[in-house]
Amino acid sequence: MSKKSLLLIDDDKDLTDLLEEYLSAQGYEILVAHDGESGLAMATGAQHLDLILLDVMLPKMDGFEVLKKLRVSHLTPVLMLTAKGDDFDRIFGLEMGADDYLAKPFNHRELSARIKAIVRRMDYLPSAGQQQELVLDDVSLNPSNQQVVCAGNTLELTATEFLVLQLLMINKTKIVSKQDISEKILGRKLMAFDRSIDMHVSNLRRKLANFSSTEKIKTVRGSGYMYLVQA
Repeated sequence: MSKKSLLLIDDDKDLTDLLEEYLSAQGYEILVAHDGESGLAMATGAQHLDLILLDVMLPKMDGFEVLKKLRVSHLTPVLMLTAKGDDFDRIFGLEMGADDYLAKPFNHRELSARIKAIVRRMDYLPSAGQQQELVLDDVSLNPSNQQVVCAGNTLELTATEFLVLQLLMINKTKIVSKQDISEKILGRKLMAFDRSIDMHVSNLRRKLANFSSTEKIKTVRGSGYMYLVQA
């Protein structure tokens, strides 16, 4: 099995040196950039990356701008590294297409667990090609090419958004709890005040609403989410 390739974009050289040593020992191939501009160049120019670890506060171009420009052409999974307690950074990053976030300072074992969860679900996507295409009203989801079409228009979804939508569509008209989504898709238990699932669902709603006027995903307050089908 080939090594998983990670790009670490952070201007803290002491931290990147430690993480490079720590993650390399776990079998990852590590690329490092210390500013936003060079990080974006490496992210868009690399032949293949399994994951990008992206700090928010960067010289030359901040992490949000890097993510915004990256998402124009690449859906590479991104784990945002945010300031501890800064809810705005976390929510804004998720709105812009980050797959998950981790607050600094973080425990290295927690970082390793987050990385493994993201890489694991990316490995799952090709095997999803064995699954049947889902078609509900004007939305079709094809696991073989990870493509979602709404009213004839292809949606640009991150891997996380794709898997959240797939889970909801499989369980159509049934309530899927945030806890279940977090454990099955993000690979971790849902923590108090964690808005990550809310933001991924919000992104899905927005992208679906660009091409369809009918409500697809209903919030069941206090319970979770339900994918609706027309009568």
